[in-house]
Amino acid sequence: MAHWTKFEKELDKEVRKLIMHLSGIPDEEDPNFQMALKFAWSNFRFHHFLDVSSHKVQLSINGIYEKLMVHSDLCKADSWMRLTKEFLNSPLPNTEGTMTDIHHSILALLLFLSDSPSNTNYSERPRLKESEKEDSFDWAKYLMEGEDIDIGPFPDTPEWSEDESEEEESQQLLSREDSGIQVDRTPQEDQEQTSKTVQVTWTVGEPDARAWLELQVVTPYWVPHSPRFPHSLHLHSNLLNVWDQHLYNTDPLYLPEEKAFVTETQVIRETLWNSFIRNKKKIANCLRSVLEHVAAYGQAVFRLQRFIDEVTGHSAEPCPPGLNSSSSSSSSSRKSSEPPFRTYQAFVWALYKYFASFKEEITAIERDIIGKDETVTLSSVLERLSLHLSQITVLHRVFCTGVAEVPPATPNVVRASHLLNTLYKAIIEYDSVGEASEQSVALLFSLWVETVRPYLEIVDEWIVHGHLFDPAKEFIIQRNKDVPVNHRDFWYATYTLYSVSETIESEERLSEAASGSSGGEQSSSSRQHTMVSFLKPVLKQIIMAGKSMQLLKNLDCKEVEPADSSSRDAERKSLYTLFLESVQTRLRRGEESPMDTVSEQQATKRSLIKMQSIVARHLELDDIHDPLLAINFARLYLEQKDFHEKFSGSDVIVDRSSESVTCQTFELTLRSCLYPHIERRYIECCGNLMRTLKKDYRLLGYLQAMRNYFLLEAGDTMYDFYTAIFDKVLEKESWQQLAFLNVQLQEAVGQRHPEDSNRLSIFLETVDPTRKKQPINNLDGLTLSYKVPWPVDIVISSECQKIYNQVFLLLLQIKWAKYSLDTLRFSDLTVAAKIHEGGPSEEYTAKEPINQQIHRMVLLRVKLMHFVNSLHNYIMTRILHSTGLEFQHQVQEAKDLDQLIKIHYRYLSTIHDRCLLREKVSFVKEAIMKVLNLVLIFSDRWQAGFGAWKIESIDKMESDFKNCHMFLVTILNKAVCRGSFPHLESLAVSLMAGFEQC
Repeated sequence: MAHWTKFEKELDKEVRKLIMHLSGIPDEEDPNFQMALKFAWSNFRFHHFLDVSSHKVQLSINGIYEKLMVHSDLCKADSWMRLTKEFLNSPLPNTEGTMTDIHHSILALLLFLSDSPSNTNYSERPRLKESEKEDSFDWAKYLMEGEDIDIGPFPDTPEWSEDESEEEESQQLLSREDSGIQVDRTPQEDQEQTSKTVQVTWTVGEPDARAWLELQVVTPYWVPHSPRFPHSLHLHSNLLNVWDQHLYNTDPLYLPEEKAFVTETQVIRETLWNSFIRNKKKIANCLRSVLEHVAAYGQAVFRLQRFIDEVTGHSAEPCPPGLNSSSSSSSSSRKSSEPPFRTYQAFVWALYKYFASFKEEITAIERDIIGKDETVTLSSVLERLSLHLSQITVLHRVFCTGVAEVPPATPNVVRASHLLNTLYKAIIEYDSVGEASEQSVALLFSLWVETVRPYLEIVDEWIVHGHLFDPAKEFIIQRNKDVPVNHRDFWYATYTLYSVSETIESEERLSEAASGSSGGEQSSSSRQHTMVSFLKPVLKQIIMAGKSMQLLKNLDCKEVEPADSSSRDAERKSLYTLFLESVQTRLRRGEESPMDTVSEQQATKRSLIKMQSIVARHLELDDIHDPLLAINFARLYLEQKDFHEKFSGSDVIVDRSSESVTCQTFELTLRSCLYPHIERRYIECCGNLMRTLKKDYRLLGYLQAMRNYFLLEAGDTMYDFYTAIFDKVLEKESWQQLAFLNVQLQEAVGQRHPEDSNRLSIFLETVDPTRKKQPINNLDGLTLSYKVPWPVDIVISSECQKIYNQVFLLLLQIKWAKYSLDTLRFSDLTVAAKIHEGGPSEEYTAKEPINQQIHRMVLLRVKLMHFVNSLHNYIMTRILHSTGLEFQHQVQEAKDLDQLIKIHYRYLSTIHDRCLLREKVSFVKEAIMKVLNLVLIFSDRWQAGFGAWKIESIDKMESDFKNCHMFLVTILNKAVCRGSFPHLESLAVSLMAGFEQC
């Protein structure tokens, strides 16, 4: 401690006291005390806090000074700058030099503790400097000791002092002329006015002399019955008094009205800061016509400023959206309980930035008025503000249409969408005027870019992180909290797309004059459903990318690695930043380098010379020798060619200036600067999800399993299953037991596809008993079930399995009919015939011989087999196989999950329609079912043999089959010729080949 400074020794004492106070350890030699002391000193010496930046502190000081000057707090601004400079240049205890880091650290602490310096009432208090201690030693007596001094005849007279004469001069009263305020007079009135000079009791040297002067030099014309103090006695400055005197002399009934006298300078200053005269008295008509025009702009500024105050909570200085949303939402002065949503905050921030520049212009005019370097008139001020006034008109129209006319109870999603649509349409509308509205289009475009920022941030958060952060519910897509991510209905019921309601007359109101009427009285009948216009072309991509990213975040996959997400987010630029950079690049695209311009001019010159020679040769063929005419023709041809090359192409770049955005350019700007970034993210997110589902979750394998079992593509496996059922039916045994069905299914599947044995099951559904019972309908109610895991069940849903089961049932019925015909044996008929030949058979022999009956049965079997085989081949090859190949190709080409779901559903719908299961062609299916039912009846009678049925039954079966066959051939031929069902052509041709003409 010997090398410590005095400051460090004092600090050590204070640290020891602090440790004793906090820990209660009185003994400094205690080990715990020593550990606490070392810990404290290590934090003092090796802390992690950054040093205060003197540059930032100086910027803050200058910023507060400028703010105070803008608010016209001149006294406060002067005190602020003077006191801070005095402090920085003053020495501090235990500190060498001035303007050190300690000086700036103390100022930084005070700035952090300050709260809105411009809203604080402050008056500088006089500071009494400590007087230096007078030396009490009498040096004069000591030095003059022993000397004789002649003090004159009057030793008691005090010496004369120069300070006293200065104090007497300072106590003299100054007149108005001496105060620096000049009064205009004519030479004739100088003598008369000398006796009427107003004396101002203002003493030089008083602390509040300047404030007193500011209150006294201007006549308070805004106060009722204010005194008539003439600002000038010139005739041209008192024309109103002369006119009143004339009316009083000529009209005996004239009663002069109470008037307030103001100068043009006062009118200008009131116009700048209030846009209207504060008194309610009548003013001259010529001035009224001007001020009423200005007052309309003032009313517009007032409404916009009031809206800014309402959104920002009446704070003195709003901050950009997203930086201080928590503090602004908790403001105690908020009128409503909920904070304004971010779109309104962004819109207000854009308005605030515009009005900041507008107030800077007003402040510059005010400085010119105070400086009196040039004459400032009301007309010159209005001309100087003409651009701002036209822009204020545009802003007010947008505000009235997009904000003020929206009813109070409107949801935030409608408010935000309506405001963005209003700005979008306003840009297009004002741009259609042409170059006359370039400034308005540039202003609206900058306003739209600021206002759309929250929407783009919501989109960016959703498509990048899979989180739709919208606490105020202002986005047109909102999350349904009731459906979790791992639910099978996640893809369909998780998000809601809101259809925004907007008035039809809104476009017309933009072109009308701004008014203060509210749009809340509009009836709901005049509304139409729209949505945010600029998001329409990429709305599908946004939804797909957002849902895909949220699904990816909840999957255990390798496509999204959380370890690299933080570093990737730090390097990644937001969607809004990318959009701004693309816009800036596009606006600078029209700026060419000088070298490019020179090379282009040289190329044009060479082309002109070449074209001139060609034209000259053509003119010489017509005996015309005119070089000037050849040059003109060549120049005209090149201009027309250049025009067609520029405007006939697809990519037209229209750029009037670096700040203007035309209608065509605005839409092209979105197409080239915003949509590609969303499209790129959509491709990345959806591609990752599709690769994850195909690779990690075996999506293609499950789709193949559905075709294997439901569409019988696994022929050998499903053959073992359904033949066991058909054998039970042929043996007249009961097969409708779940235990039997599931055992047969597990045995068939387990041999060749053991991975699916636990997923596949079968059960029987209850069938309507009132339905007409036919043999072919015995299979109704037989239903397959395949357990599809999440998230594959988003594609293979329970509704899809219902369609699969309808096709499965139809295939089983066709397979049953085919199996019944294939298992018939000729020996059954021949044995039965021999038995009947040995005994009396009057009934059979009377009508037709037995051999003839057998022949008819065999022919009928062949016809039925041709029909069933034709139908079977059509379904299994032309429909299921070819459609399945097309489906597999489309699945490989699918870009997103929604497209894959649609492809799968379209595939099911196609096979459902082509298998004649649609209600529209139900009559065709009924005819086919009659034939299949006839097959089962024929098979049953074949196996029963002769004697179990009568000869008339053969006639009836032949007649029924012939009628159904003829009906189907006729219907199918007509459908094929009409072109309604081209896929039925192969079935129609096959059935036609087996058709027998009667």
